[in-house]
Amino acid sequence: MSSTQQFIDAAKSGKILSRKCKNCGHHHLATVYFCQNCGNREFEDEFLDGQGSIATYTIITVPPAGFDKYTPYAWVVLKLDNSELRVSGFMAGIAKPADLPMGTKAKIVGFDDRGIIIEKE
Repeated sequence: MSSTQQFIDAAKSGKILSRKCKNCGHHHLATVYFCQNCGNREFEDEFLDGQGSIATYTIITVPPAGFDKYTPYAWVVLKLDNSELRVSGFMAGIAKPADLPMGTKAKIVGFDDRGIIIEKE
């Protein structure tokens, strides 16, 4: 199974597939060749819980082609609990800033043609 498919399957089950440095334990999201923290080249896959808090977001009211049926929505950055990693994804039904205060607890609930799907906890 490809690493892309493993990432998608993990997101569908509410998790994030990360690459953990075997030397310092620093986590990375994408396929990397060396650790950003210590320069090590050895990694192991680790699945992280997809729960965290909203770090930032953009509300989309004029969507790109194919996303008309989802408007309004937010493209959010979720800071994962127990990790320094941040992941971006789609959150439905967000029309105004009052709908999504910064720091709102949220979780990954799936993956589809929109990418990672995130919902409020």
